Amino acid sequence: MTNTSNSFKTFKPHTNGMRTVRLLNRISLLKKCKHVKSLVSGHLSKKGRNNSGQITCWHKGGGHKRLYRHVDFLRKKSWGLVEGFEYDPYRNSWINRLFNPDIHFYSYILGIKGLKTGDYLKDFYDTNNKIHTKVKIGSHLYLKDLPSGFVIHNLSSNLNKKGQYLRAAGAYGQLITKTSNYARIKLRSGEHRLFPLSAAASLGSVCNEDYKFTKLGKAGRNRWYGRRPIVRGVAINPVDHPHGGGEGRTSGGRPSVTPWGKPTKGQPTKNKSCFSPLRVLLKTKKKK
Repeated sequence: MTNTSNSFKTFKPHTNGMRTVRLLNRISLLKKCKHVKSLVSGHLSKKGRNNSGQITCWHKGGGHKRLYRHVDFLRKKSWGLVEGFEYDPYRNSWINRLFNPDIHFYSYILGIKGLKTGDYLKDFYDTNNKIHTKVKIGSHLYLKDLPSGFVIHNLSSNLNKKGQYLRAAGAYGQLITKTSNYARIKLRSGEHRLFPLSAAASLGSVCNEDYKFTKLGKAGRNRWYGRRPIVRGVAINPVDHPHGGGEGRTSGGRPSVTPWGKPTKGQPTKNKSCFSPLRVLLKTKKKK
């Protein structure tokens, strides 16, 4: 038995694992149809290992078999009729299925908050890269053509690159101001960054902002997602971690370090000599 609301569903605690479970109610929120077969493919999980078989990203492995949806982050051909929202097992946001009736072409884009079934997204540029239609939610435009104050997502780092930033569920940024070469984007963390005006972004915010309120309820559900347990350093043998070993319970005997002996607290690890197109300008401190 389940208790279903508009966004979430909870379960009666027949077992301890179901006592605190709170999941998104996908039946009422998503389109009731199968995925587009031409837009999915099998995806072999690397389980955190590189090409030589060494683990380079810990705590990954296992999980349910999944099909990868080919989402168009470049947004060159993705325009047409919005058929609804669909589930994507590889991301925490929904995705929108678009159908172009002119060329009979299906495509997937990131789910956009405010879009509804039946809305029509148009290509807002002609052959000369000039805007020829009215801008609205879901439009994919260059930063140079956007006025200040707009909320954006799926932001690229430069010209002809796919969107790499602001893609998680509920993510968005705000275009603050523009200079002759750069646009200043405010992130949800309060941080301001500079992007070139040739970068592109989609208007609106990513849907499924309620994802952060879900509760898995048990460790087994994490394993279904392909997440393996995270073990504390003090609970590992000394041959595998600097904090390991000792008689009884210990606190590690030294400041917190990584398994390779590098400090984890208080020491910056960013390489400031490396140039990045994203330049941090400001990060506001949270008031206590």
